[in-house]
Amino acid sequence: MNPSVELPPAPDRAPDVEDDFTGGPDPRLWVPHYLPHWTTPDRSAARYRETAGGLELLVEADQPDWRPEDTPLRVSNLQTGTYSGPAGSRRGTHRHRADGLVVRTPTPTRLLWAPSAGRVEITVSATRDLGCMLAAWLVGTEHDDETAAGEICVFEIDAAAIGATTTARTGIKAHHDPGLTTDMSEVPLPFDATAPHTWTVVWGRGETVIGCQGRVLRRIAQSPGYPLFLMVDLFEIGAPGGTYPKAAVVHRVRGWEFSR
Repeated sequence: MNPSVELPPAPDRAPDVEDDFTGGPDPRLWVPHYLPHWTTPDRSAARYRETAGGLELLVEADQPDWRPEDTPLRVSNLQTGTYSGPAGSRRGTHRHRADGLVVRTPTPTRLLWAPSAGRVEITVSATRDLGCMLAAWLVGTEHDDETAAGEICVFEIDAAAIGATTTARTGIKAHHDPGLTTDMSEVPLPFDATAPHTWTVVWGRGETVIGCQGRVLRRIAQSPGYPLFLMVDLFEIGAPGGTYPKAAVVHRVRGWEFSR
């Protein structure tokens, strides 16, 4: 983190979307499933509970793996829309697995919030629970163009990387977008990420700025220029173990859409 470079201020207007998760995820904004088209509803469904400070994403002892092919991988995710092709097709949001994803549960095109440029602020508390990762991404919807598939990785925080200081991953992933170049970095954070903290991404017009706690972490000279869904998720990536439920908190999300 560069303590000398402040993030640009938020727009001087109310956010276009805002959720502090009072009463649970706002159904006008969130789909509480992880990429449901690539799997079945029992496997994609998020587990969560409301708390005084926000929404606690959970991985529970009886939670199934996201896909049988990806065992062990369990996840509770919120995303701001869905898109897929028909059953048996390979068309759908976030074709991120190299082993060939196929649509198992067709989903409607729901663009609950899918800005092509904008600003997002996400306040979270990560987890030290064994084998877990808390992450937030903006991913190409692909509903108009299968090459509109790039990703802004706002953050990925492994439980094992959290201590008095924390290491996180952040940057751009090209996936199937030939106009982007994957550019990911590990960044040091001078605090324990299990405490509440706010990530910010501002993107558009060929630049992506990612920051944390009001300071710039990365300035990248590229950005996706097409609709993106926001995804916030808790993963258990390793074999089941430790104490359940495993949990991380999403305290608040705010977002503004900009013109391209």
